[in-house]
Amino acid sequence: MADSRETFLVNAFVTGWPIKHSRSPIIHSHWLKQFEIAGSYKAVPVTEDDFPAFVKALKDGSSGYRGGNVTIPHKELAFKLADKPDAIAEEMGAANTLWVEDGEVHASNTDGYGFVANLDHRHPGWDKTGRAVIFGAGGASRAVIQSIRDRGIDEIHVVNRTLSRAQELADRFGPKVHAHPVAALTEVMAGAGLFVNTTSLGMDGTEAPAIDFSPLASDAVVTDIVYIPLKTPLLAQAEEQGFPIVDGLGMLLHQAVPGFEKWFGRRPVVDSVLRDLVIADMEQH
Repeated sequence: MADSRETFLVNAFVTGWPIKHSRSPIIHSHWLKQFEIAGSYKAVPVTEDDFPAFVKALKDGSSGYRGGNVTIPHKELAFKLADKPDAIAEEMGAANTLWVEDGEVHASNTDGYGFVANLDHRHPGWDKTGRAVIFGAGGASRAVIQSIRDRGIDEIHVVNRTLSRAQELADRFGPKVHAHPVAALTEVMAGAGLFVNTTSLGMDGTEAPAIDFSPLASDAVVTDIVYIPLKTPLLAQAEEQGFPIVDGLGMLLHQAVPGFEKWFGRRPVVDSVLRDLVIADMEQH
């Protein structure tokens, strides 16, 4: 006789191309077990060409999923295909969280939430500063800029090798955001209380430029959205120079919270047990 609970299974996904290295299934499976919820969260590889059909199946219910996460390279298309993107996704032009309500696909972007929640968790009081420096102007920097602006940071200086990309972000996110070339880095760091690396410099042990963090405010915090390695070259430099640092792993963990609550109806907590689980997996691969 079939288990009657099968009827009530709630299923969610993370999709991207490629997707096999995603650690999101570790996070959500841990919470499902913790709450004793009959459900699943699986990594589903979907090509760019197949993604519209994947969203259509989500909308009409044939996929069997209540919703899920979207990662590279589908975030912008996920926003465009959603029936009801929220204000955060609208401004960013990208979505990482989808869910279905009344036959419509809703979309949000929880990356910014994850970024500030990580800082709140690891270094409370980080938001007392009025000035921040964002190093890099790629897609990942959008969520960081939006979230710290919405938190009340009045001056956000985006420094990038290609000035036009930094200027696009200033145009998108408004008058509190300013664009600068890399040559201006030392100047704009003066007195800043937050420094964020949003580039891939130092990822997987690659080289990173030497940065003198001394122009920052004496109590400034330096953080990186890269989390492999956990202590990136830029974070190591900042720590050696006496600044508190926050690694990027917590951003991944905290961004998962709102989605889990949408799909499974319980709000989980990011704790040391979960963090240690993900770190153990990182050390194996």
